[in-house]
Amino acid sequence: METTQTVDEKLDFDKVWAAIQATNEQLKETERIIREAMKETDRIVKENAIQLKETDRQMKETDKRVGALTNRFGEMVEYMVVPNLVAKFRELQFEFEKTHRDTVIASKEHNIYTEVDAFLENGDKVMIVEIKNTPSVDDIDDHVKRMEKLRAYADLHNDRRAYLGAIAGVVFNDSEKTYALKNGFYVIEPSGDTFTITEPAGKYHPHEW
Repeated sequence: METTQTVDEKLDFDKVWAAIQATNEQLKETERIIREAMKETDRIVKENAIQLKETDRQMKETDKRVGALTNRFGEMVEYMVVPNLVAKFRELQFEFEKTHRDTVIASKEHNIYTEVDAFLENGDKVMIVEIKNTPSVDDIDDHVKRMEKLRAYADLHNDRRAYLGAIAGVVFNDSEKTYALKNGFYVIEPSGDTFTITEPAGKYHPHEW
């Protein structure tokens, strides 16, 4: 028996087809919006990557300049302090006859290597001075190790003189200053147009290596 399509059935089909078409258009619009959003996101990511590279470059350049200034400042301090060390230590009853700057002590055979900023000496004593912008606890610990290496090197060469240590700083924090004195180091720091040397005294004593 032949089935005849009624008007209601045709209307229902038209509605469904229209709904499908509308949904398809909405999907296309949604895809277009997503593509545009992805393009914008990609553009922003690329711009941020460029900005990050530029920021990283600027930071590296800044670090480089700060490092150069720090080294230059350290050199200035060294040239200001070292020539006056003999006179300042004379006030503490030391008579050093020779002064050496930027000395390298090395013995490959005995695995000894260290660098000394300032080396003051006479027939009985040697004063080893480490110069830092802002001495830290690690710097002080490193100076202890340096003194131990120098003592070992001196013994290898039958040098029986007493070795003493000092640390000079442009800025010396109280805790680091106390730590340096506790380790038996003389502390050298700015005072007006010159500098002062604080001797480990009282409950602290100069350490001789």
